[in-house]
Amino acid sequence: MSKRDYYEVLGVSKSASKDEIKKAYRKLSKKYHPDINKEADADEKFKEVKEAYEVLSDDQKKAHYDQFGHTDPNQGFGGGDFGGFGGFEDIFSTFFGGGGSRRRDPNAPRQGADLQYTMTLSFEEAVFGKETDLEIPREENCETCHGSGAKPGTKPDTCSHCHGSGQLNVEQNTPFGRIVNRRVCHYCSGTGKQIKDKCSTCGGTGKVKKRRKIHVKIPAGIDDGQQLRVAGQGEPGVNGGPAGDLYVVFHVRSHEFFERDGDDIYCEMPITFVQAALGDEVEVPTLHGKVKLKVPAGTQTGTKFRLKGKGVPNVRGYGTGDQHIIIRILTPTKLTEKQKQLLHEFAEVSGSVPQGEHEEGFFSKVKRAFKGE
Repeated sequence: MSKRDYYEVLGVSKSASKDEIKKAYRKLSKKYHPDINKEADADEKFKEVKEAYEVLSDDQKKAHYDQFGHTDPNQGFGGGDFGGFGGFEDIFSTFFGGGGSRRRDPNAPRQGADLQYTMTLSFEEAVFGKETDLEIPREENCETCHGSGAKPGTKPDTCSHCHGSGQLNVEQNTPFGRIVNRRVCHYCSGTGKQIKDKCSTCGGTGKVKKRRKIHVKIPAGIDDGQQLRVAGQGEPGVNGGPAGDLYVVFHVRSHEFFERDGDDIYCEMPITFVQAALGDEVEVPTLHGKVKLKVPAGTQTGTKFRLKGKGVPNVRGYGTGDQHIIIRILTPTKLTEKQKQLLHEFAEVSGSVPQGEHEEGFFSKVKRAFKGE
C-alpha cells in the first residue's frame, strides 16, 4: 500500500509554518495515542502522524520530501525490478561471471537493532524532568553459550555447502549463455556456520528474550512527541558488533489549568468585577509556586500579564520560558437583594441604568434614530 502524503496526514497545507505543523501534530498525536485511543487502527495512525511530523518539522527532510516525495532519488539500481536477477550484484554475475560483485562477510560484526519505547509523563514530570527505571523486553546473548548457539564445550562448524561465505552460486545455462546468480545459503541461513550440537537454553539461536531494567534520566523541559536516545541499550550486536540504541518517545498528559506552547506557559485567571474595577493584588499559581500579581484598576477581560522566568526550562539548557496570565472577569449569576440594590445605584451614578428602568433606554434611542426623529 502506498504511503499517504505527509501534509494530508497532518491536515496542513504545503505553505504551513513550523508552528502550524507542530500544533497539528500535537492535536493528532494526542487523539491517536494508544494510551488514550483504544480503536484498532489507533496505533498505526499514531505512527503515521509521528513519521509525517519527523519529516515536515526538519527543514532538510522537508525540502527533500517536497522535491522527491516518498521516492528515494539515491535508490538507483537497488530498488528496481530486473526480472528476478536479484539486483545489481546479480547483473554483474550475469554478464561478468561474478567477477565484479562484492560479497558480504556473514561473520563480520554488525550493529544490533534499535528499540523504541513509548513513555507517558505527567505535565509536571515533563517540565521538571525525572529519573526512573524502565523494563525493556529485548533479545540478549545467551549466557549459557555466550551467543554462539552451540552446546557448551563445542563450537559451530564452517558450513560445508558455502564454505563459510554464507552464499551459494546457482548456475543456469540459457540461450544467452551461462547465468550465475548468488543466493543466501539455505543450509546455514547465510551465517556461514552450522551447529551440530545446539545449546539447550537458546535452541541454537544464541539469543534469549529478557526484560532488562534500564535507568533513564529524563531532562527537564521534554515536550510531547520528543524522544530521548539511550546509547547501547538496544538489541545486542551480531558477531561482536556494537549494540543498537534505545529511543524513548514521550507522551505528555495535558494539565487542567496550564497550557504549554514551547517553553512558555499560558493560563486563565478569573477575577471579580470589583477586583477588575478597583484593582487588586491576587495570588497566581505557577509551576514554580504561588506568586503575587498586581491587577491595576480598570483591567479588562482578556488583558495579558507576563511572569518572566516562570515557564518551562529549555530542554537544551537555553534558559527558562515565561508564564502568561490571561484575565477573565467573572459575571455573578446569583445576587442578593442588597447586591442588586448597590449595582442599581452604581448604574444610576455611572449613567448605565438597565433598559426599562430609565426614561429612555439604549434601544429606544436606536429606534428613534432609524425613524429620523
